[in-house]
Amino acid sequence: MEDKNLKRTLSPDERKQLEKKIMETFKNETNKLSQELQRILADDMVTAFENRLATLTRIQSKHGD
Repeated sequence: MEDKNLKRTLSPDERKQLEKKIMETFKNETNKLSQELQRILADDMVTAFENRLATLTRIQSKHGD
């Protein structure tokens, strides 16, 4: 049986907060992009983070750690 936590995703509010933190963290690197492109990049980074976290959690649970 698969752990329910493995399927958990961020709530819309959590996602927006994380996107905002990412935009703030990388503001110097992304300041040449339009606001729209900065939001798209932040959304992509949150999606990649969620996917990577789910993958690593799944791997760890298979190894019993």
